[in-house]
Amino acid sequence: MDTLVQRCAGLDIGKADLKACVRIPGGRGRRHQEIRTFATTTPALLELRDWLSANEVTVVGMEATGDYWKPVCYLLEDAFDVQLLNARHMRNVPGRKTDVADSAWIARLIEHGLVRPSFVPPPRIRRLRDLTRYRTTLVQERTREIQWLEKVLEDAGIKLSTVASHTLGISGRAMIDALIAGERDPQVLAALARARMRAKIPALRDALVGRFTDHHAFICRTMLDRIDAAAATIDAFSARIEDEIRPFQTIVARLDTIPGVNARTAQVLIAEIGVDMSRFPTPGHLASWAGMCPGNHESAGKHHGGATRKGDSWLRGALGEAGAGAARSKDTYLQARYRRIASRRGKKRALVAVGHSILTAIWHMISNDTDYNDLGAAYFLTRTDPARQARRLLGQLHQLGYQAVITPIT
Repeated sequence: MDTLVQRCAGLDIGKADLKACVRIPGGRGRRHQEIRTFATTTPALLELRDWLSANEVTVVGMEATGDYWKPVCYLLEDAFDVQLLNARHMRNVPGRKTDVADSAWIARLIEHGLVRPSFVPPPRIRRLRDLTRYRTTLVQERTREIQWLEKVLEDAGIKLSTVASHTLGISGRAMIDALIAGERDPQVLAALARARMRAKIPALRDALVGRFTDHHAFICRTMLDRIDAAAATIDAFSARIEDEIRPFQTIVARLDTIPGVNARTAQVLIAEIGVDMSRFPTPGHLASWAGMCPGNHESAGKHHGGATRKGDSWLRGALGEAGAGAARSKDTYLQARYRRIASRRGKKRALVAVGHSILTAIWHMISNDTDYNDLGAAYFLTRTDPARQARRLLGQLHQLGYQAVITPIT
């Protein structure tokens, strides 16, 4: 087997220490191998870097193990070509699983070019990714608290969610605060309605009759405090994200023009895929990396399913939300694509297809520095011969027992 990398190293990283295997040219055309153990503290990692430099190593490979690879990768990336490798692509022979053997196996794979490195974004994108991911987690936690709050209200017989579309809107929040303060008169509580909610005062009077006790008040007060704290933290993170993403504000504004994508979703998309599309030669490579395209499973000439592969879960979540928003848009290409696929394959597959289209558009917009161009809701009807489409539709009407005459619109 050809040796593509003459001086390489493989790292098997744990929480407390790591095993490093260096493979360099030896005498008489042979390969020399040396394995050492280093702690994962910063001083020990500096010793590792000096040892690799002394051996004139050019490529360092490591397995993506939890978060333990991050300090090692970030400290070595300035001095070496560091390759982060997917554990699925490095299966060793069963029964020979040790840390030392794994480091040597990684070095051999790097040596012969048998694995492809994973995408590691640059430092600015990494900082932005940390912020957007934690903000997403905070939003999910706030949503869970709101759902638990509604459960407590249901337990107390308060049916506020059946009348108000948003339990914690201005009117709903005022009523819940009054309940916690000790007010139990449904007439007084319903009178706290504001704006359009005042038209629902009769329904609110019935919905606010229950058995709300001090026990429920204590739980609701605690939940509201947690919801308010999460909201304040989300606002702080959003302000920080705005500062970090300011150099890419032009790209955010462009992505915001895609149906279903708003400014917050655009921030998440940039944080996950970056702004350098040279890492992905084609839109298909980007969709494959993100897990937004069908997988391949062929054996004996037969295809067994085509489920999507596991990709970036944060990116898939953002694309799913954007796809759902695009499906509700009006007179757009993405809405037409969603309806076309949902009628044949189901809503979930249609959302994946719309997310794939959004990702393809993003690749072209960033790579070519261009704006979004919507193909229109009639794209699938007019991309072939319109007269042929008209004849097909007339034939379907005739099969249903109708006689129709069509006249072109001038």
